[in-house]
Amino acid sequence: MTGLDSAAVGEAHGAHGVHGLPGTRTARTAGAPHAGPDVPARPRATLALVSAATAVTLMNYTAPMVTLPQTAAALHTPLSGQAWLLNGTPLGLAALLLVAGSLADDYGRRRIFLTGTLALGLTTALGALTTSTWQFTLARIAQGAASAALLASALGLIVHAFPSPRGRLHATGVWGAFVSGGIAAGPLVASALPDWRVGYGVLGAAALLLAALGTRTLAESRAPRGGRPDIPGALTFGLALVALVAALTLGRDGWLRAPVGLLLAAAVALIALFVAVERRSGTPMIDLGLLRRPGFLASSAGGLFTGLAVIAVFSYLPAVVQQTMRLSPPATAGLLLLWSGLSFAVALQVKRLPIAPRVQLALGFALHAVGVLTMLGAIGSGSWTRLLPGLVVGGVGSGLLNGALPLLAVDSVPRERAAMGSGAQQTLRYIGSSVGVALTIALATSDGHLAHGTNLALLVSAGLALTGAVGVLVLRERK
Repeated sequence: MTGLDSAAVGEAHGAHGVHGLPGTRTARTAGAPHAGPDVPARPRATLALVSAATAVTLMNYTAPMVTLPQTAAALHTPLSGQAWLLNGTPLGLAALLLVAGSLADDYGRRRIFLTGTLALGLTTALGALTTSTWQFTLARIAQGAASAALLASALGLIVHAFPSPRGRLHATGVWGAFVSGGIAAGPLVASALPDWRVGYGVLGAAALLLAALGTRTLAESRAPRGGRPDIPGALTFGLALVALVAALTLGRDGWLRAPVGLLLAAAVALIALFVAVERRSGTPMIDLGLLRRPGFLASSAGGLFTGLAVIAVFSYLPAVVQQTMRLSPPATAGLLLLWSGLSFAVALQVKRLPIAPRVQLALGFALHAVGVLTMLGAIGSGSWTRLLPGLVVGGVGSGLLNGALPLLAVDSVPRERAAMGSGAQQTLRYIGSSVGVALTIALATSDGHLAHGTNLALLVSAGLALTGAVGVLVLRERK
């Protein structure tokens, strides 16, 4: 680690320890849910390990951004199927984040986190051995499922280790910065290695190492509700997402075709069935009562539009840059670093801003919209320097989003449901990403002219970002 964790956590503790008492080192508070075995949490070590694992998860998520052309060539993937190469991981994430968050609260955040980290290492290493598009897609979906267990329980572990509001503010800010850091590092690592398969092997090994370290570092915590896991809810929700993403991916070859319509109808029906299942479940994946909380709705909207507007366009833009400007993967990764590196730096500092997280989200969306609008025409010009202003402005906006989202996720739900709140927000984030990637690719390739199609995708991204900004401002807590 670079000292970022110790600096931020040192501020979080201040001169009085976690609870305002000298020398306090445990994460137990009066009235807090039972945390399993009475083992003191190690705040600094917990934050360091959870942040590092989160960064590896996001590196795995973003690695295909610069290796998509090489991966598609190696697997003989047609243009119409490339959305699946990008969408595998977000699909697995979106399908299982909610159930992973509920399982973490009920059965132990440490247990779910370590299971997810171990599974991420194994499935990422297996992804390096795939030889076809469908094998790679299945491996990426499995990586997404493992990432869901890791990410959904990460904030629960942090809330347990930092129970005070001040400590939580700084710790979630550091964690959000490492989300941006992972996004930045993934393309750099992938492009620096001689082959995309080697990249997945390295990331798999890193996840396995962190899983081993976590067995000695993390303290268990839970807030059990009793009852059985919500398997029917998980199945209906996962199938709904598969149907939706499949419809959007197939739609680029014709939106009025019968398979597309049937898949969209199936997605709507399955979502309705999911809501009915959750109403009857004793231990639902998502407590529908949270939908009455404006803060929870703002957190969810923030996650959804971050995926739709921000993650989607920056997931496909590197492939477009390589195809149109003939940049090498390392050069493309370096260009993308301007955006993701600024996002990392800004996310570390948002805790110092004297404005509410909801306002930070709105400002982040507005800056993203400005950033992508400045990129209009850049792809057709053939000059990568035309992208620089947009990458700078968009990077600042992304940093504001990544810094504010985790804090809003845990503050918008009761403390004992921290993992559920995190899982809900990140579920919508990766639903947005899955839908947004499919939509972006469909728009960018819609008329056979990549420059014109990319301009259309950028305009849609700006419109979605502004919609997200308005949404999070409207959804404010009533006094």
